[in-house]
Amino acid sequence: DSLKQGGYKALEIMESAVSRSPWLAGERMTIADISLYAYTHVASEGGFDLAGFHGLNNWLARVQLQPGYVAMGE
Repeated sequence: DSLKQGGYKALEIMESAVSRSPWLAGERMTIADISLYAYTHVASEGGFDLAGFHGLNNWLARVQLQPGYVAMGE
């Protein structure tokens, strides 16, 4: 449970960041977005509910729309 609380705290920080700008570190996609996308897009598999994280869900969609994006397993 304490690990899950920490995970939700991280998601809240990310939500706050993408509520202020399109990407985690500002106006352009950076390595921060690429790195954190890797875990965040499968957070539900770890038991995290992203339904209330509207900014994060929009951010996940923005990452997927980037030229050259390749989904896992493709």
